[in-house]
Amino acid sequence: MSIETKHRRQRSQVERRRFLGMASTGAAAAAIGVRLEAGGAEEAATQEPAHLVSPWFKDPGPFIQHIDDRGYNLESRLEDLSESPITPNELFFVRNNSVSVEVDPESWRLRVEGDGVDRPLELSYSEILQMPTRDVSCIIECGGDHRDMYRHVMNNPVRGDAWKTGAIGMARWTGVPLSEVLRRAGISPQAREMQLTGLDEESPEGGWQRPLPVKKAMDGETILAHHMNGVPLPPDHGFPLRAIVPGWVGAANIKWLASIHVSRRRIWSRNNTTSYVLIGAAYRPEGQAQGKVIETYSVNSALALPWRARLTPGPQRIRGFAWSPFDFVDEVEWSVDGQWRQATFIDPAEHRYGWRRFEFVWNAQPGEHHLTTRARDRQGNRQPERIPHNLKGYLFNQPLPHPVTVI
Repeated sequence: MSIETKHRRQRSQVERRRFLGMASTGAAAAAIGVRLEAGGAEEAATQEPAHLVSPWFKDPGPFIQHIDDRGYNLESRLEDLSESPITPNELFFVRNNSVSVEVDPESWRLRVEGDGVDRPLELSYSEILQMPTRDVSCIIECGGDHRDMYRHVMNNPVRGDAWKTGAIGMARWTGVPLSEVLRRAGISPQAREMQLTGLDEESPEGGWQRPLPVKKAMDGETILAHHMNGVPLPPDHGFPLRAIVPGWVGAANIKWLASIHVSRRRIWSRNNTTSYVLIGAAYRPEGQAQGKVIETYSVNSALALPWRARLTPGPQRIRGFAWSPFDFVDEVEWSVDGQWRQATFIDPAEHRYGWRRFEFVWNAQPGEHHLTTRARDRQGNRQPERIPHNLKGYLFNQPLPHPVTVI
């Protein structure tokens, strides 16, 4: 760890308490010029000289901000993303369990160790950059994306950050296949799982962790990314190295990667026992977990509209996004009056783990409406009419009635 990283972390420990204490009044937002979502209504923050250490490196202005004792998070506005399937780095959502970490690439090292490898190794940033690369275009979606819909749609609030529809984004990631690193470390035939750990030491467990099965780790599309959309990873997104685990929820895509511990046994930790677990009457506990352990995200869709959108009467071209971890989405339907109609895809079925944009034209009439969409992939996986409640509100993917006022 560099001296710069240590100093930033020491400052953030002091400023974190101040920032959280001010967040409820909006003073923290005003200090760094961001916008807050308050009771469903957006409030513009006043522009005042910054006097706090920002928890992010990027401009938080375009985002919906979530600040609480679980972290500093920036939710994308899907209406800002609809012009391209690729999300610009500056508009890509941020899910942090602490402040973003600043890392010195000269002193950074990746350690690969454990009883599941024969040759423990340590790799520098320059050595990583010299290894064979692969591009993977895929989405990253927080397991809690759409979480606030348990409250809006099911009238059943849950625990966790109140994400609406913007804890998701798609990028072109470039990096070394994780399988290549593991082979260099001499991965054992008896290896079963590995624990990936980041440098965000203020996160639970002293660094964000998530176990990963060997089978998924050895998949050629699981990579250790050092570039995002053609440039080195921005600090908010894991510089100098992060895991990209296509199809899995965002918690598995460890940022600021520091170590990989490979084990011959099943690994249990916070993020597959009490967090990122479906806990509720409909879910049977597995292993040491309190419920069903989450791996993949769900087939889903969302409109590229502000929540509680306002439109003018007449023909409106509405866009949205649809995605699935299992196969390409090949159908999206939309409804405003109970009659389902086919939407048209804007993008080809090109990226296995990407999303596809769709659109339809709605002749908007004055009044209050709900626009609803539902997606299906090539394997027949579709959004269910209703999902069981779970304690922390993960994987909400019921067809979402999006509120629209036409005036």
